[in-house]
Amino acid sequence: MTLRTLESLGSLAGKRVIVRCDLNVPLQDAVIADDGRVRASLPTLNALINEGARLVICSHLGRPDGAPDPKYSLAPVAQRLSELLGKPVAFARDTVGESAHDAVAALEDGEVAVIENLRFNAGETSKDAGERRAFAEQLAELGDALVSDGFGVVHRKQASVYELAEILPSAAGQLIAAELDVLDRLTENPERPYTVVLGGSKVSDKLGVISHLLPRVDRILVGGGMLFTFLAAQGHKVGSSLLEADQLDTVREYMRIAEESGVELVLPTDVVVASKFGADAEHVITPADAIEETPFGASGLGLDIGPATGARFAELIRDSKTVFWNGPMGVFELAPFAAGTKAVAQALTDVDGLSVVGGGDSAAAVRQLGFTDDEFGHISTGGGASLEFLEGKKLPGLEILGWQ
Repeated sequence: MTLRTLESLGSLAGKRVIVRCDLNVPLQDAVIADDGRVRASLPTLNALINEGARLVICSHLGRPDGAPDPKYSLAPVAQRLSELLGKPVAFARDTVGESAHDAVAALEDGEVAVIENLRFNAGETSKDAGERRAFAEQLAELGDALVSDGFGVVHRKQASVYELAEILPSAAGQLIAAELDVLDRLTENPERPYTVVLGGSKVSDKLGVISHLLPRVDRILVGGGMLFTFLAAQGHKVGSSLLEADQLDTVREYMRIAEESGVELVLPTDVVVASKFGADAEHVITPADAIEETPFGASGLGLDIGPATGARFAELIRDSKTVFWNGPMGVFELAPFAAGTKAVAQALTDVDGLSVVGGGDSAAAVRQLGFTDDEFGHISTGGGASLEFLEGKKLPGLEILGWQ
């Protein structure tokens, strides 16, 4: 079977179409800090509006633990959608209650409503299939069809992603189709040289993707907090830097496999070490094998790759035809430790081929550092989903839409 797309649903004019988006944006005092996921949903929404569908948009935001919590309300997202769509967007104060039913009943062709955070109902994320099904049946009362377009949640068996797609005629939106096209290019006959850049805090989060991609890539560049587990696996001291001691043997095995397979595994040659975690911390640049020889000794904390490593990573990235990047190179939120991430991002904009930024943290980093989405080949909206796809895992939210 192949992925069911919008065309498979036939004419949607006058139909109530539930659109499962991923509008899980970062909020600061009820203000959206990064609206990338909202903007990524626009092609599908505009296509449905132009067709005359009546849109019922649903999403989760944060982790409200199955009960209403004002700080996780989708109200600011509904307002931002209204601005981006250039038309009014109704907002329901609940998910499947009176407000939601009233908002949907009032819709005319081409109009839009957003219902409140799905995770305000415990049935959305319940581990009990019966509870999820019951919630999905309540959601189904609001629509005649489902367009699933929240790529960031397709790796989760959740009520609005899986069970709702069983109950209503369902298909993937344009965002999911675009994400799959890019991920397919990363796994099936990618142009070479093919470089994967991995960062972020924990190596354990990336073990699956490392294992699956090792036979498929030409080089893997390692930065972020996970680099210190690699350095420790080589026998180097890493001070108070993030270290997953239980992963040392696994990392050594991957290093051995990479060497035997002819895959270039590139680790930092220098790092930025700080006296503490904070923008005002004293910090120095030191060789990667001399972290505890800084003035901070064993309390030194590695918070970024060093400039020589940043330059080397950038050179290798620019020399590639296909690049997938997941995870910042350092604590980019703090200005003194953002240079490594910026060097990688800048290099990706210069790639003569396919450059893919994967994951929420990486996407947030490039925007915070002043880059625009169109400078990259693709910015993925699904960090965990992208990684699980690249690990070769089956994703329930895609399988229910016919993807094999």
